[in-house]
Amino acid sequence: MADFVKSEEKLYDERVVQIDRITRVVAGGRRLRFRATVVVGDKNGSVGVGIAKGREVVLAINKASQKARKSMVKVTLKGTTIPHEVMVKFSGAKVFLKPASKGTGVIAGGAVRAVVEVAGIHDILSKMIGSSNKINNVYATFEALKQLKAINNKQETINKKTEKKMVENPVKEENEIEEKADEAVKEEIAKSPKIEKEKAAEAVKIEKKETKAKKDIKEVKKSSK
Repeated sequence: MADFVKSEEKLYDERVVQIDRITRVVAGGRRLRFRATVVVGDKNGSVGVGIAKGREVVLAINKASQKARKSMVKVTLKGTTIPHEVMVKFSGAKVFLKPASKGTGVIAGGAVRAVVEVAGIHDILSKMIGSSNKINNVYATFEALKQLKAINNKQETINKKTEKKMVENPVKEENEIEEKADEAVKEEIAKSPKIEKEKAAEAVKIEKKETKAKKDIKEVKKSSK
């Protein structure tokens, strides 16, 4: 059993980001405790963050480490860096992460560096904006790495929606053609009374010309007699 625990510990890289002394006022006076912030990762895209309290520093670190392992998530990496830029705000802290070419190294502050290194990122550019609180910056970095996966899933859903739209387009085109045909028929129907009126007017003109011609013929006959 002990060998199994040791082998499991070797699989994960553990970093203690911060240890704080906290006091709690009780009936008998003040009680001193310690709070530990720990990040854990397998250096292969998995990372977790945990915060815990304890009467002793060792107890606080162990509890935080267990919480970090339970909260571990798999993040998307692209070789030795991240696939794209991302910025996340957590409380008063903002963290900006940017991909870097191979050989650049980890350009990051203490809190951000701890998270990205245990996640297995070797080349990255980062910037902390706003609060310098280590806990906020750790969680902002953790959320940023989780969003890399969320954005990739979102891109997949966008592609699926595009495919659905491509399938729906022919139906829409058929409907548009039918609507245009209906409009053309309506225009012809609207024009038909005008055409009939024009034909009737032409017929009246022809009749008038014929009657006039008949009168002219009669007058010519009378004059010849």
